[in-house]
Amino acid sequence: MDPVTHTLSGALLMRAVTSSHTQYAQRLPLRERIVAGSVAAAFPDSDVVLRLIDTLTYLNWHQGPTHSLVMLPFWAFLLAHLFSRFTGGHYPWRSFFVPACLGIMIHILGDLVTAYGLMLLAPFSTWRFSLPLVFVIDPWFTAIILAGLVLSAIFPTKRVYAVASLIGIVAYVSFLWMLHEEAMQAGKVHAAEKMLDQQTVSVLPQPLSPFNQMVIIRDDTELHVARINLRRSTLLKCTDTSNLLCNMTAAYRPLAMANWRSYRLHDSRSPEYAALSHEAWQQPVLAPFRQFAQFPVLDGIDHPAQNICVWFIDLRFQFPGLPPSFRYGVCREEENSLWYLQRQHGAFWID
Repeated sequence: MDPVTHTLSGALLMRAVTSSHTQYAQRLPLRERIVAGSVAAAFPDSDVVLRLIDTLTYLNWHQGPTHSLVMLPFWAFLLAHLFSRFTGGHYPWRSFFVPACLGIMIHILGDLVTAYGLMLLAPFSTWRFSLPLVFVIDPWFTAIILAGLVLSAIFPTKRVYAVASLIGIVAYVSFLWMLHEEAMQAGKVHAAEKMLDQQTVSVLPQPLSPFNQMVIIRDDTELHVARINLRRSTLLKCTDTSNLLCNMTAAYRPLAMANWRSYRLHDSRSPEYAALSHEAWQQPVLAPFRQFAQFPVLDGIDHPAQNICVWFIDLRFQFPGLPPSFRYGVCREEENSLWYLQRQHGAFWID
């Protein structure tokens, strides 16, 4: 989830769970609770500082310990002390502990329904949990939260609007779950037709519309992929071929007209290229990318006269009309030279 939505969700939750008439509100005013909840809801993404080390370190540890349920009380304790100190000790740290817990918790829940995956059990396990229902930037998700906050500001004595907004978020995510299951079923039907394992079907939410889904069927080192729109019945045609948004939208075809493409981890053009891509994929310098990538595929081989570069991407971060994010390759100058790691920037600053 994007940082703005996380911050707003923390404010909404704090507005929903307490009223200005409770005994707790007298110990910590509503404004301070909302600010504390908002900051706490933004805190887990402070792991962006790992970018100062390198991008792959960040990618492998993003949504790690700062998103852990095991570590949540520790982070809340730390933030509560910082909040208390920031107010000059006017409010004890215990007054901030619950808002900090709730802020971090709603951040975790928000990221849990995206495709990246959270280390909920860190530091005891690095296993990532994910229920990929919401694209990382979802205007509808954000708008529901914002509506609750605006109405709560207009009617400051009533928290019913914040509660209703939270209920609306749950309803919207439930709707996305139904779309996810619909896309899963479409993938299983295609897998059955092609005699592929139906248990290897995955569905990832896509940008621009909740009806846009990417269906992936894994077949060993080959991925069968379709970008579909679950409600469109005709192909979308763009009169202006330079319109990026239209071209992206048009790439998601009606389910009945799905265009299934195959992506491979190893080059199939010749035994020589197959061996080259296999050798490149196994290189130790590429180990951090192999750890990060959930749907890795070969993105090309540059083979000029002087050197070779073999490029890989993760299909989670490839979108129509845009250069793939987090494109990594291994290169060597000559046949017997050592392989070294290369990175190609994508369209976004985080790349």
